[in-house]
Formats: sequence, C-alpha cells, structure tokens
Amino acid sequence: MVEKPPVPSRIRTLPSWLLGRAAARGRALVADALEGEGLRMWHHVVLAAVADLQPVAQAELGRSIALDPKDVVGILNELQADGHVLREPDPKDRRKNAVRMTPQGERLLERCAEAARQANAELLSALPPEERAGFLRALERVAGV
Repeated sequence: MVEKPPVPSRIRTLPSWLLGRAAARGRALVADALEGEGLRMWHHVVLAAVADLQPVAQAELGRSIALDPKDVVGILNELQADGHVLREPDPKDRRKNAVRMTPQGERLLERCAEAARQANAELLSALPPEERAGFLRALERVAGV
C-alpha cells in the first residue's frame, strides 16, 4: 500500500478543506454503493426528489436540487427509459411535464436509500454513535439547510 504524504498543517486545519475531504470521501462511498444498483449519484438524487415532490414539474424538480435543466432532462430520459419514472402532462399546467415514480422506481429508490444509508454509516464510523447526531446537526447549520 502506498503511504499518503502528510497534509500541510496550514491546510489541514481549514474547516473548508476538511469538509471538502469528508464530502469527497462520502461521495465516493455512496457512489460505490449505488453502482451496485446500476445508478450514479445524480440518478439517486433525482429519484429521491421525485419521490418527495411528485407529481413535480421538471423545472421545479431541477430547482429543488440545484441541477441544470438540461442535466435534469438527460437523467429523466435515462430513468424513464429504464421504467423508473413517468413524465405526463402536468395537471396544473398542461404545457409542462410532470414527473412521478413508477412502482419499479419506488423499489429501486428503497434499495438505493438503504445502500446510501450503509455508505453514510461507514463514513461516520469514526465517530462514536452518541456524537453522530450532534455532528449532523452542526453540518446542517454550517451548510445552511
């Protein structure tokens, strides 16, 4: 195994650097877990948002997850082709498409949510269980959510 070089102390003490490293590790763990279901991270994000907001207009969906509209369209095309979502005329405005989950998509989302939970448990495994909830509350405050 190749030994990692030490991180300079002036960098290692920056919260922004530490958060970036933690985020990169978390994304890698979740991406690996989702790969087992044949999905990428953004597919999981879009599925989860559709499940929470359905039926949801494509534009609203993109805004809710801060994803470029053309990227939303591409991901929805793939999810629809695989039978996980449906796009139909929006009941509130027939000029727009509304997206909703299919039963197959709901089952996939359940499996992905479990895979993501396990990956995040691994990410936080360095913290004792009694510290995890406080850590998550602090991250929410720092992230402004």
